[in-house]
Amino acid sequence: MRFFSYESKFSQLVLKISYACCLNLLWFVCSLPIFTAGAATTALYYASLKIIRDEESHVVAMFFRSFRENFRQATGIWLLLLGFGLFLAADMYILFYLRASSAGTMAVVWTLVLAAVIAVCIAYVIVLMYVFPLLASVSNTSLAMLKNAFLIGTHYLFATILVFAVHFAMFFAVVRIFTPLIIFGEGLCAMVSAWLLNSILISVSYVPSDDDDGEDSP
Repeated sequence: MRFFSYESKFSQLVLKISYACCLNLLWFVCSLPIFTAGAATTALYYASLKIIRDEESHVVAMFFRSFRENFRQATGIWLLLLGFGLFLAADMYILFYLRASSAGTMAVVWTLVLAAVIAVCIAYVIVLMYVFPLLASVSNTSLAMLKNAFLIGTHYLFATILVFAVHFAMFFAVVRIFTPLIIFGEGLCAMVSAWLLNSILISVSYVPSDDDDGEDSP
């Protein structure tokens, strides 16, 4: 019976999955106005990180506390990223058309331009994956958040690939394999991503105390 006890690893895993379903629903509802998606995603990662660190109390309360406290900054960052993402999508569409309808030297030129835009898109995705978990973990200016999201994402490239793979696998599973898996959706993706990024976010959010400084002084 210990297998089903509250303290067992199995019960804790089931509990965390149930939290993921709850957070997924909260995230979906709070993201419906579109412009609130940034604050909802920040709140989702805040609660997910607390759960992974076994610091959870009331999941719904944690979600809405972060949603409220980070709403202004998260919304500003999200709207900036949304606008830039739409700009990149339009550029990609136009460049694909120009490349397909060109020949000779111009085809080569458009191919090079397209490659450059694809590189920018990769950097954009990296920032998008890290900026909201970072916002849920540390306090900083919006510009610093965006810059640090890119730097951390490129420095910890293996973790970045894993986080991207988690989201892609969920998307593929929902669209092509079993649509009801959407009940887990972004909630489970955030939970797994929080587990993958936990040590990274702890290391980048560590601030030495005065006592730590004093230990090294002569």
